[in-house]
Amino acid sequence: MDCPQTEILEQPGLFDRLKNSGKRIPLSGSLEVTFRCNLRCVHCYLGDNRSGVPEQQELTREEIFAILDQVTEAGTLWFLLTGGEPFIRPDFLEIYRYAAHKGLLVTIFTNGTLLTPQLADELAELPPQMVEITLYGATKETYEHVTGIPGSYERCLRGIDLLLERGIPLKLKTIVMQWNKHEFEAVKAFAESKGVGFRYDAMLLGTMTGEEGPFSQRLKPAEVVALEKSNTQLQNELHAMYDRLADTQLDDRLYKCGAADNAYHIDPYGHLVPCILSRAQQYNLRSGSFQEGWEEYLQAVRTQTAPPVERCKDCNLLVLCGQCPGKSHLENNSLVEPVDFFCQIGRLRAQLLNAGEK
Repeated sequence: MDCPQTEILEQPGLFDRLKNSGKRIPLSGSLEVTFRCNLRCVHCYLGDNRSGVPEQQELTREEIFAILDQVTEAGTLWFLLTGGEPFIRPDFLEIYRYAAHKGLLVTIFTNGTLLTPQLADELAELPPQMVEITLYGATKETYEHVTGIPGSYERCLRGIDLLLERGIPLKLKTIVMQWNKHEFEAVKAFAESKGVGFRYDAMLLGTMTGEEGPFSQRLKPAEVVALEKSNTQLQNELHAMYDRLADTQLDDRLYKCGAADNAYHIDPYGHLVPCILSRAQQYNLRSGSFQEGWEEYLQAVRTQTAPPVERCKDCNLLVLCGQCPGKSHLENNSLVEPVDFFCQIGRLRAQLLNAGEK
C-alpha cells in the first residue's frame, strides 16, 4: 500500500518551508473513490473490502464535488484519486475533470486494466499530473498469479500503451512479494524500455479486515534491505536523513510524519482520516465540513501524545524503521505497539549504513 502523503516531500524545499512557516496547511490530499476492484490481488490491504459495500453507500458524484470545493478552498494543491480501482466508477472521469478544473494537481492510481481508447482520449484532453499503474509481474503467469484474474495481464499492458500513445504522464510501479520477487529486475527493465519512471514497495501491510493473506507474501526483512542495497539514491537519502535526525530527541507525539499536519485522506464513504494507512480515528464529512474536520478534529488527532514504548524509547533508529500509528493499527490493532517486521528492517538498514545502534 502506498502512502501518498509522502509525495509532498518530493517537492524541492517545500517540506522545509512548511516546517519553518509554523502553519498547518492541508496541501496534499487523497480520495478513494471506491473500494471496489476488478482484480483479486493476494496482497491487497483492502481485504474483503475490495468487493465494496453496496454502491449506493459510496459518496455520490455531487458529494465528491462538494468536498473538492472545500479542500481547494482550504489550500490543497496536490490530490490523489485512487481506489480500489477508480475506473470501476462510471462517473470517474467527471470526478477527475472537476478536480482538475478546480486547479488541483491530480495523480491517478489505477491497475490500468479498465482503460479503453475512449477513456484514454478523454484523459488526453485534460492530462493529469501523473497516472501510476502497478505492474505485478513481467510475465502473464506471474502477474495473473498475483491478481487472480485471467486476461488481466494483457489488459494492463494495453492500458499502459494507450496512455503512452497519447503522451499522458505515466509512472510504473510494483509491489515486491514472494510470488513476483524473481521478476523484479525484469519489471524495472520493462519500465525503462518504455521510458517512464519506476518505483517499488516491498512493505506489505496487514489488511483493513484482518485477513492474513498479505503476510504470506511479505519478503523477509533481509530481502527488503537487500533490494534497497542496490538503490544508490535511496541509500544516500537514508544516510542523510539518519545523519540529520539520529541524535534528535524524540518527542512524545503520536504522529511524527506529515499526516494531519500537511496531508490527509478521505475514504469512499466520506470519512476524513490522517492518512491512507491510519483509519482508526475518523471524521464524517457527510455530517460536517472539511474545514471543521481539518481545523478541529484532525488538529486534535495531530496533537495526541503516545505513551513511551519500552523497546522504542532508547532506540535511535525510528528514522530508519518507518514505524507509524497506521502500520501499528493494521498489524497489532494498536496505534502505539511497534511492528517487529519494521524493527528488524531498521536494524538491518543501520548495519548497511554503518549507523550503529544506541
